[in-house]
Amino acid sequence: MGNKMMRCAVAALFIVCSLTCPALARPANADPGAQADRQSLERTTQAIRDAFGRGDVAAIVALHRPDVVKYFGGANVVLGREDLRRGLLKTFRNTKMEFVDHHLESLVFLGDTAVETSIFTIKTTPKAGGRSTLAHGRAMVVYVKSKESPTGWQSVREMAQAAP
Repeated sequence: MGNKMMRCAVAALFIVCSLTCPALARPANADPGAQADRQSLERTTQAIRDAFGRGDVAAIVALHRPDVVKYFGGANVVLGREDLRRGLLKTFRNTKMEFVDHHLESLVFLGDTAVETSIFTIKTTPKAGGRSTLAHGRAMVVYVKSKESPTGWQSVREMAQAAP
């Protein structure tokens, strides 16, 4: 099939899809609700990163559902808010952590649920002194809308791994 014929076929397919499914023909930002969801989720993810930089356990915990589950590889699994709180208190007792980079790879909204994948870099510095280290990772986080969250969203599931 030649280039001209291929372009015509793609254009015809788009027109058919647009007529049979009008939502495909609208730009994603045309829905004011979708834009508001994106902005409030961005506030949520920024609030989590900022709270890590401050070592603010209460703020981090408030942005997670009571039944949160986080998988960080091997046996490193966080089950619930209380487990998250204990782990953060232990970590922040000896270490300062801050997100120094966050790159959004993908984001999809499915009703009151959002799934985000991102590449991040966290700088950890021992509070007793010593050299800082950088950890690079990729995370997939599932958020749900919540009236209990100060930003409108809470994390319910997360998986993290080393970044490529």
